[in-house]
Amino acid sequence: MPELRKDPIIGRWVIISTERGQRPSDWPGESKEKLGGFCPFCPGNEDKTPPEIFSIRPKSMEANTTGWQLRVVPNKFPALQIEGELQRRGRGVYDLMNGIGAHEVIIETPDHYREFNDYSIEQIENVLLAYQSRILDLKKDKRFKYILIFKNHGRSAGASLEHSHSQLIVTPIVPKNVLEELDGAKRHFNLKERCIFCDIIRQEIDSDKRVVTQTDNFIAITPFAARFPYEVWILPQGHSSHFENVERNHYTELAAMLKDVLSRLSKALEAPPYNFVIHTSPIQDGDLDEYHWHIEVIPKLTKVAGFEWGSGFYINPTPPETACAHLRKVGF
Repeated sequence: MPELRKDPIIGRWVIISTERGQRPSDWPGESKEKLGGFCPFCPGNEDKTPPEIFSIRPKSMEANTTGWQLRVVPNKFPALQIEGELQRRGRGVYDLMNGIGAHEVIIETPDHYREFNDYSIEQIENVLLAYQSRILDLKKDKRFKYILIFKNHGRSAGASLEHSHSQLIVTPIVPKNVLEELDGAKRHFNLKERCIFCDIIRQEIDSDKRVVTQTDNFIAITPFAARFPYEVWILPQGHSSHFENVERNHYTELAAMLKDVLSRLSKALEAPPYNFVIHTSPIQDGDLDEYHWHIEVIPKLTKVAGFEWGSGFYINPTPPETACAHLRKVGF
């Protein structure tokens, strides 16, 4: 059973999960070559994963068989486990609880060699709709407080298997990074009675220095205080605090923008490894006037080293204005 342990100094929770050390990996070295070989995510190997909990496939086809377009399965080596009770407890000065939550894998495509930015807009829309469906289902469990959806593309971005996939981890507490973002947004709202993200969107549109692209309902920017080179945020232009509450007909537009941004980054930076993360409101909260969901896309071009770990500062060698100009130029 995994454990959640709380740092008594800064209040950060850490997951102690020994099973994660048993994961297989496609990446023994730094090579960017496609490796092939056995893949548990490929069609025909459905029995090598835990039984699917969501899929997109023809209605006539049975679950856990070939012929699917997308599958969601529990992670075979979960960071947190769904069965059990939290059992919050103390051990001297330390606080801990059982590692209860959920950890799922979204297998985005049956094609082992197809990458996210090569998908059709319809395929990306299906991935986004799978995210929405899983959030709506999991938020019914009152033990859970936060759902984080993320994608690791490439070995140096944290991917352990080559076959394109993303992940969902549900936690029984709101992560510290999210709390800090929520607190900052709340302070701005209490002072000005406006959402800080909405203010940022208006200012970025007015200045037009860091807008990579925009549509009727979404905008992509290189944030003013970007932590990493070519970091891009995708935000809804209208105020919205929960990703899962996006209107059904807007997911196609969001899929097109995500494809656009990832394709620009691939062209500009020669297909770098990257992470993207969906930042959304805690699942047990109602609509929040002060918070705005968004997707953060972070190419892995620099390494976090001693200064960053020791200080909490980030050193970004590429001004976001320069990155934005480059991304605009490469087009889509």
